[in-house]
Amino acid sequence: MIDPSPAPIAVRVRVNGRDYAESVPPRLLLSDFLRHCLGLTGTHVGCEHGVCGACTVLLDGEAVRACLLLAVQVEGADITTVEGLEGPGGRLHPVQQAFHEMHALQCGFCTPGFLISVVAFLRDVPAPSDAEIRRGLAGNLCRCTGYQNIVRAVRMASQLLAALDPTA
Repeated sequence: MIDPSPAPIAVRVRVNGRDYAESVPPRLLLSDFLRHCLGLTGTHVGCEHGVCGACTVLLDGEAVRACLLLAVQVEGADITTVEGLEGPGGRLHPVQQAFHEMHALQCGFCTPGFLISVVAFLRDVPAPSDAEIRRGLAGNLCRCTGYQNIVRAVRMASQLLAALDPTA
C-alpha cells in the first residue's frame, strides 16, 4: 500500500537574498512553495504546464518555470522572484522601469514572468535586435497585449542597463 501522505522533506534555499529552511511535502511545486509557504505571490501560476511563462523565476541565475520544478529540487539554490528585483529604497529595477514607461502591460498577470525572463535575457544579450528580443520573449505569453510595447520596453531596458554599466 502506498502512503498517501509522504513525510515532509527539509529544504534550505535562498530567495531574494534571504535564507529559508522549510519542511515541505515531496510533491510540492516550487511555484506553490514560493506563493503559499513564503508568501511571494508575484510568481503567478497560469497554465501549470510550463507553457505560459507566468511563473518564471531565476534559479541560480537562469530563468526557469517554477511550475515545472518541485521545491525539494531547489535545495541549496539561490532564487530570485519578481519581488527580488526591487532596488535600494524600493527603486524599480531598470527592466521594471522600462515596462512602466513603455506601458508594456495590461492586466499584469504575465508581467512578473516577462520581467524575470527579460532580466536573464538582457544579461546574456545586452544589446539585442528586435528579432532577438522577440525570440527571447518566445517563452512568455500575454493574452492582453500585441507585444509591441513589450518589445519597446526590452529595447529601453537594454539602454537603461547599458547606462548603468561603466564598461559598456
